[in-house]
Amino acid sequence: MTNLLAHLAHLEISSPDVEASVAFFEKGFGLREVHRDDEGSVYLRCWGDYYPYSLVVTPGEQPALLTMAWRTTSEDAVEEVARRVAAKGVEGSWSDKRQGHGRSFRFTGPYGHTMEVYWDVPKHSAPAELRSVFPDRPEKRSSHAAAPRFLDHVTVAATDVRGFAAWYSEVLGFRTMAFTELDHAPVTVFGVLTTNEKSHDLGCVLDSSQLGGRVNHIAFWTDSHQELLVAADVLMENGVDIEYGPSIHGVGEQTFLYFREPGGMRVELNTGGYRNYVPDWEPNAWKPSLGSNSIYRNGAMPMSMTESFPPDPGHPTATEEGVLPGTEDALLNPYALQGQG
Repeated sequence: MTNLLAHLAHLEISSPDVEASVAFFEKGFGLREVHRDDEGSVYLRCWGDYYPYSLVVTPGEQPALLTMAWRTTSEDAVEEVARRVAAKGVEGSWSDKRQGHGRSFRFTGPYGHTMEVYWDVPKHSAPAELRSVFPDRPEKRSSHAAAPRFLDHVTVAATDVRGFAAWYSEVLGFRTMAFTELDHAPVTVFGVLTTNEKSHDLGCVLDSSQLGGRVNHIAFWTDSHQELLVAADVLMENGVDIEYGPSIHGVGEQTFLYFREPGGMRVELNTGGYRNYVPDWEPNAWKPSLGSNSIYRNGAMPMSMTESFPPDPGHPTATEEGVLPGTEDALLNPYALQGQG
């Protein structure tokens, strides 16, 4: 299949306290506010984002993923995405201009996640005081010690991980890179997909909730392991609890760090990992015992990491570490529906 999608362009999340979320992303994490619209949404960018923004924080009752937006490889690819989505019986809608980018196509996939695709988007032009001396940088490096370079990926939740991967691979051309299956049961709890050479720019964890469209975390990239460790230090020094990490995932081999912003959304900062250019790559199935989540196999992931957003009490997402006691049946039932996704 001709590549339709180039990369993840921006995410729109909701926050019950937009001002607190924005204050954290700016002062605590080193992003920069670039715009506010009439709906109360705030647009933020990392210093290395090539487009004007990569994160939109919108008022909402709960933390949630409102849109994951991808840039296509061409203008024609937008039309092809719309054609392929319609062929699967999924309705979408067109917008001539929205949130500063050009014509776009939006749809909600079979597992409840709203996706937007577009080609026409302006390149970022930094104000004079933020222009880098290096021609390839969109603007000068942030002086904030925890600032990420750019948006990296999003990990959503779905009731059938393999069904999710199959649909997005077939319809939109994602390469499926890896799965994780539980050691003690034939349950696929995690999968990663990519539009390019990265190990993933879209992840999926198994979800026991029927809400649909949930997200487990949003992720940003920093250049080095050392910068990630400094970010962890800076965050802790400023009252941000580290939820998980730093460590290294087996799947993807990225160094990771997880924490939450004031609106409740889980944020990952990561770095490292491999590049994979193999066009006919076949995904391997990891086990937690192989170090799929933590390559060192010497720690347990906190159960809080199974919470996805918007929250659905009693219905976590499964992770490589297993399932919340008492929810095994709820997780296995969706697996029984695999193949219908």
